[in-house]
Amino acid sequence: MEFLLVTKGPKLPGKNVRSRDTLGLRVAYYPFMGKAIIETKGLSKRYVMGDQVVNALKDVNLTIEQGEFVAIMGPSGSGKSTFMNLIGCLDRPTAGEYLLNAEAVAYMEDNQLAEIRNKYIGFVFQNFNLLPRTTALKNVELPLMYAGAKNRSQRAKKALEMVGLAQRMDHTPAMLSGGQQQRVAIARAIVNEPVLILGDEPTGNLDSRTSEEIMAVFQQLNREGKTVVIVTHEEDVALHCKRIIRFKDGAVRVDEKVAVQTDAREVLKMMDTPEGGKVAA
Repeated sequence: MEFLLVTKGPKLPGKNVRSRDTLGLRVAYYPFMGKAIIETKGLSKRYVMGDQVVNALKDVNLTIEQGEFVAIMGPSGSGKSTFMNLIGCLDRPTAGEYLLNAEAVAYMEDNQLAEIRNKYIGFVFQNFNLLPRTTALKNVELPLMYAGAKNRSQRAKKALEMVGLAQRMDHTPAMLSGGQQQRVAIARAIVNEPVLILGDEPTGNLDSRTSEEIMAVFQQLNREGKTVVIVTHEEDVALHCKRIIRFKDGAVRVDEKVAVQTDAREVLKMMDTPEGGKVAA
């Protein structure tokens, strides 16, 4: 009888898992879990607006490990966007600590934070934020150009191939559908091989089918070991993740594992397509 022994984390077997047989036991090694990518301690953010003080974030203590897929949720004014800005190194906290990939980044200077963002974080925004007169390939090359990287074109092509846009590299955003533009944005986010992918309402401007196609891309990246954190107000989108963190009044109110994760590939199989063909994202 054969058994599976999981030695690190809950990640399911995949192409990156090493395994061997030992006395009839199959021992699987999971390389992606266990290391803290995001660690916050007492993280707080306060805004002073005239005579009024707004505590946007209050004493947040969280750890997100390598290989996790996390949804950040909460109503308007809950603190979720403030938290995303802080972990994305787009803002500084008023108090507390933030370690990104074991590096203390909370109180770095602007130029240092810019370097950290380009080195460690890939951003995917609701509105895509692509340069309108620039091809998909050149849009994806931008982070590599800022980093002074070599082989920019080759690496950008590989990233576009990973998101299924090998045939659209020379297209400008106006020549692409919304889903294709978001795929370009994801390719741009992963081209620098960041330790963290941050999505801010990445399906907010997309229809239902295209949203599933984008979530399928995120899930594939996560299966390959990428750490993905998205902000969303849509419960069905959050259920594609493995963990949901819910904010309210500037604090974490719920931090829970998703009992049954929605598999975007299975949802897409159940969706009708015109004449049996594939709908372009």
